[in-house]
Amino acid sequence: MGFISCENVVKKFGNFVALDHINLEIPQGKIFGFLGPNGAGKTTLIRIINRITLPTEGRVMFNGKELRLSDIERIGYLPEERGLYKKMKVGEQAVYLARLKGLSKSDATRELMKWFQKFGIQPWWNKKVEELSKGMAQKIQFITTVLHKPQLLILDEPFSGFDPINVSLIRDEIIRLKNEGCTIILSTHNMESVEELCDDIALINKARLVITGNVDQIRKEHGHNRVEVCYSPSQDEPSLESVEGLFSVVSTENVKDHLKSILEVAPDVSRRDLLRIVADKTDVISFQPLMPKMNEIFIKLVGESGGATSQSIDDYQKSNPKTL
Repeated sequence: MGFISCENVVKKFGNFVALDHINLEIPQGKIFGFLGPNGAGKTTLIRIINRITLPTEGRVMFNGKELRLSDIERIGYLPEERGLYKKMKVGEQAVYLARLKGLSKSDATRELMKWFQKFGIQPWWNKKVEELSKGMAQKIQFITTVLHKPQLLILDEPFSGFDPINVSLIRDEIIRLKNEGCTIILSTHNMESVEELCDDIALINKARLVITGNVDQIRKEHGHNRVEVCYSPSQDEPSLESVEGLFSVVSTENVKDHLKSILEVAPDVSRRDLLRIVADKTDVISFQPLMPKMNEIFIKLVGESGGATSQSIDDYQKSNPKTL
């Protein structure tokens, strides 16, 4: 059983099914990615795990026991929809949010000062929230989300609106928290972040779980079997040509004084045999397997599961306001 387990979780809003029998295991101390098109059900599942809403059927287990309201103190949640009280001072707002998580005023102030110093935002303590830039406000919300040292951290599009420097800052903090034993759920459309950060993922589409598992394993199982070969052309073989039953040449380009070809390898051909065949034809400079990009796999699996969701909960609520 995972640190977080979703057992046959169903969520209905009227006759709209937002989640359809989701079974999911989230291991402890890992970064777990929630993927899916807009309206697929990711945010609904996050809200159930955070007890903002309850499932229509099924249950969520937290560290071996059914999730209770008191468990929320051990969870940190950064929603995609940002929100701070604009007229409050930054420090007052941060202390207020920290106290909602059980910290005393003195403990909250002390810990916040450490974070403000780490993020280089001490001068903003007595500024009003309405004076903050979007990125600065997101920093404050990230800090207040992790301040109470949650066992489970839920981050919904945490890099949205950040410049590259602050993306790197937040990414480093996420990795540090993971290394300290925090279990992290990351909901994002940024496939580069998934490849870089996530140990495991779940892809949800049209309220159903499409696939879940280890990121590297999924990339191996659902991607193309391709290699990149850099080589110097010979008189007999100016560039590599496809060999039926062994490999096909997907593309070839000139790179300075050599060529680079992408080869689609037949399933039963080992890399060792392929390298020997290519080396007999050309002067090989480098040879490396190409792991498929999560973006390609995401598009492929969403397509195979029926395409993107046609109606979101928000759309349903607008057209059926009395059912929610």
